[in-house]
Amino acid sequence: MHNTRAFQRTLVALLLAAGAGAVLAQTAKVDLGKREYLNKCAACHGASGRGDGSFSDMLTRRPADLTGLAKRNNGIFPVARVYEVIEGGGSAHGSRDMPVFGLDYKVQAAEYYHDVPYDPEVYVRGRILSLVEYLNRIQVK
Repeated sequence: MHNTRAFQRTLVALLLAAGAGAVLAQTAKVDLGKREYLNKCAACHGASGRGDGSFSDMLTRRPADLTGLAKRNNGIFPVARVYEVIEGGGSAHGSRDMPVFGLDYKVQAAEYYHDVPYDPEVYVRGRILSLVEYLNRIQVK
């Protein structure tokens, strides 16, 4: 009787583990850069990055087509400049038509990590770099 119960428990544990593994295998990987883009940029720049977001008609200046950044830069994606524009600390941001996401990310980090020590610059850099990497992937050839 004891062996039967032990076998049943083992069988149930194996079935649960196999089921969990199957669910995990079917779950798509999270694309952090794309998620960041859709949450922060798509309303103005559009889901495709072409400057046709739902807010674009309400803005005084049409948002940039982000899919042609490399093409407009002789085929080289301008990583540092894109980072500066998103972060908002450099002069590359222009007239400030776009939100200063570096400051926004610092506020988010402070709200999230309010009770533990953290480095806000690392948090900001990670978020912006994931976004820059995604923008690099959506460039037209």
